[in-house]
Amino acid sequence: MRVFVTGATGWIGSATVDELLATGHEVIGLARSDKSAETLAAKGATALRGDLDDLGSLRAGASRSDAVVHLANKHDWANPDESDRAERAAVETMLAAIEGTHRPFVVANGLSGITEGRAVREDDPSPAVGPGSDRGGSENLVLESKVRGIAVRFAPSVHGAGDWGFVNWLAAAARKQGFSAYIGDGTNRWSAVHRSDAARLIRLGLEKAPAGTRMHAVAEESVATREIAEALGTFLGLPVRAVGADEADEHFGVVGGFFGQDLIGSSARTRELLQWTPTGPTLVEDILSGAYRV
Repeated sequence: MRVFVTGATGWIGSATVDELLATGHEVIGLARSDKSAETLAAKGATALRGDLDDLGSLRAGASRSDAVVHLANKHDWANPDESDRAERAAVETMLAAIEGTHRPFVVANGLSGITEGRAVREDDPSPAVGPGSDRGGSENLVLESKVRGIAVRFAPSVHGAGDWGFVNWLAAAARKQGFSAYIGDGTNRWSAVHRSDAARLIRLGLEKAPAGTRMHAVAEESVATREIAEALGTFLGLPVRAVGADEADEHFGVVGGFFGQDLIGSSARTRELLQWTPTGPTLVEDILSGAYRV
């Protein structure tokens, strides 16, 4: 297939491009800069200049392809309404370009805000509906459209060497504050998945998942936040201690609000449906082996 990938040089997107190319697919990758375009070209992908606000480029990329993988997001923490607006407009534009073709369209989402008190399952619908909701309600928008809509919900930690996401922010906070912290008693839990396993799942979904599938990129269902903090402390040679919920924002910054939550999901149905078996290292193994070395 010729696959249009947004976020093609991002953390998950770059691994997805590698996975698609290695298994014989063609890739058109959205590139926001000359450097990103050069990176894609060096891999053997075709670069399409543009960003999430360039609806013309998004329309062209989708219409020229046999499938769409939408991984880009503005992640404007200071202005989440703008991120949600841009996400909605981008997804509507790409869907309109392939509406009625039954081409696969994979859209990214997270596990947060879907259920409380238990792991999110694949049959749990996202409560985000409509333009003003989280991520512009893009998961439901895709699943309800006349394409082969597929949602991939990512664990809060998609880890590996070079990760610049949440765990990298936790490590940066530990270095800055002089100790690695967890919130309260540290029993809040996160799911985790290695980046290579997430990329392989996206490829399997494109190839085999039926319309309406929700895939969970979750290798480890439950890792205690205290265990994450202790692994970071061990690797960084820093003490480990608790901080109160009222201290979390000061210690961690933006990631503090997430680190105090249970963000867990089951991938049992995903594994059965797609014969997906994660093989990458665990989150703690990655931390202790130096994945978050400066």
